[in-house]
Amino acid sequence: MALKLAEYKTTVHNDWCAGCGDFGILNAIQMALHEMQIPRHRAVIFSGIGCSGKTPHFINTYGVHTLHGRVLPFAQGAKLANPDLEIIALGGDGDGLGIGAGHFVGAGRKNVDIPYILFNNAVYGLTKGQASPTLKLGMKTKSLSQPNSNSSVNPISLALVAGYTFIARSYSYDVRHLRDVIIKAIQHKGLAYVDVLQPCPTYNDINTREWFQGQDNIDQESGHQVPRIYKIEDRGYDGVVHNTNELGNKMAQVLDIANEWGSKIPIGIFYQNEFVPTYHERISQHISDYATNPPAKQPLCTTEGVPLADISKLLSALRIDN
Repeated sequence: MALKLAEYKTTVHNDWCAGCGDFGILNAIQMALHEMQIPRHRAVIFSGIGCSGKTPHFINTYGVHTLHGRVLPFAQGAKLANPDLEIIALGGDGDGLGIGAGHFVGAGRKNVDIPYILFNNAVYGLTKGQASPTLKLGMKTKSLSQPNSNSSVNPISLALVAGYTFIARSYSYDVRHLRDVIIKAIQHKGLAYVDVLQPCPTYNDINTREWFQGQDNIDQESGHQVPRIYKIEDRGYDGVVHNTNELGNKMAQVLDIANEWGSKIPIGIFYQNEFVPTYHERISQHISDYATNPPAKQPLCTTEGVPLADISKLLSALRIDN
């Protein structure tokens, strides 16, 4: 029997601020799980710290609320231990690109088969609106006493050079587009990054919903308001790497589009490369039965509680003969 959308929702009280983009991202994840009919016992949502960290509490699957900046190691470990699980890692821009920046980059080297969804509102929403790594240089949100003095991180470009094999961006108020992007990220064979632009109505008074809708973005010729957000697929862009010979040109295109900001902001699938072997495939080259006998499926002891691990060689190596 098909699962209903409501069955992917919990009754846990949600205390996010009214108008927060987190609601759209939560809805999109639930819709994606429902659209794909992923069994709830096979799905695990991992989160870091911050407003976004509460997301697993609102999705009726298994969930793990981890440490600040450490969501990717936890999620990768679970996927490697049990490849049959559908793992989704998520977190905020401060969590993933501040304290978690090292893990963000390191994850790209492995290409573990999981999606990572980043809630990007350019501020630390849970701790009173300090500038996050994605806040642009010189911007002054209402919680800052002075304009931001740091250059911003471009997560699309960083993900590309770090080695992510699927890179996309969406917008929290376009829930259906975000749902479709998340589905493709889950289906992708390899490490997927989804950057989700979202307003923070409490602390970011610059990148508001009205700003994204182009309230002050007026076309000089027509005099009409022009939304900043546009879909790259509507302009004929194809982010898929169809053969390795076009890899260099495709990466150059991604870097070019990723730098668009201000009067026009692209969303869609920037890059998808399935020619890179996943970490599971790399492990299988050294452990022949890894795919059929991963760590999570290996018994630890007999029914009587006797450990099955043989550490005799280790003990022998450590033995000191008098």
